[in-house]
Amino acid sequence: MEQSDNAQDPIINGNHVEETSGTSKQMQEIDKYGFTGGTQYTNPDSEDIPVNKIRKREIKWLTMLDNWDLWMAKKFSKVKQRCRKGIPSSLRGRAWQLLCGSNLLQRQNVGKYEELLKTEAASNAVEDIEKDLHRQFPFHEMFAKKHGTGQQDLYNILYAYAVYNPKDGYCQAQAPIAAVLLMHMPAEEAFWCMVAM
Repeated sequence: MEQSDNAQDPIINGNHVEETSGTSKQMQEIDKYGFTGGTQYTNPDSEDIPVNKIRKREIKWLTMLDNWDLWMAKKFSKVKQRCRKGIPSSLRGRAWQLLCGSNLLQRQNVGKYEELLKTEAASNAVEDIEKDLHRQFPFHEMFAKKHGTGQQDLYNILYAYAVYNPKDGYCQAQAPIAAVLLMHMPAEEAFWCMVAM
């Protein structure tokens, strides 16, 4: 869904997004995941897990994440069970990195991400990435602003991956995966998660 040239970028104000279009202004509430609308928006009234239960899960996950090697070696079935129950949203980025092994890849390749961003990619990859940026979660606060930080980080991840894996280059299916990873972790960590996956 493309924005018209007359529409201005949304302004984020607290838990609301102010959409300005011509002379009218609309306030849209942002859900706990950063969505302002679309099919991904979560109605805050539909929350069914009590806060104290969420906090207990977070504490269990923090204990597990802080002793990851031990849990994977001796209590793998418990890790699997907790993953199936659901990883608390506040810890997903950290958990995903450990689950796919990207944290190890990143430690083994210090400086590689920056190097990839400075390397020239195939021109068709650049063109295709730029065409797809505005299509990735247009109702999410990170990606709503054209040329904003979220879109720039997303571009960098996809560009670096196209350089890192020139045989596959860039394809449209990579963008939503990179965008979801980016919602949970910084760009370089999201890149290494993509590589690990």
